[in-house]
Amino acid sequence: MYKQYKFEISTKGRGLINITDEVAKYISQAGATIGLCHIFLHHTSASLSLCENHDPLVRNDLEAFMQRLVPDGDPLYEHIAEGPDDMPSHVRTVLTQSALMLPITDKKLALGTWQGIYVWEHRMQGHHRKITVTIQGDS
Repeated sequence: MYKQYKFEISTKGRGLINITDEVAKYISQAGATIGLCHIFLHHTSASLSLCENHDPLVRNDLEAFMQRLVPDGDPLYEHIAEGPDDMPSHVRTVLTQSALMLPITDKKLALGTWQGIYVWEHRMQGHHRKITVTIQGDS
């Protein structure tokens, strides 16, 4: 059995947005008892992350680390068509990931106790982000 769902979210700017419940809803709708869930983000200046979901300070620290690693406005970058966060956002996406593959067990995402699925917005301004969830499994 294969099922595919698409949804969109609006971000408020740089940071991580929890989409775990939205993805879990599609697992439930598909009725897969066991299988795989593939999540794909259709953008080059945002990414997906499987991240700690209990303490928000973890997400703050990840953002602080990424800012140190890939600072905005670095004179190294030539591609600045959309501002000083343009190229850094692309670099951040390449360093992270645009897709996740997660197991389904007993009709649920088989996540660890403190794991959540996040869209990581790398742009300073909010954007509209498109996500495709593909579920393969046995019902």
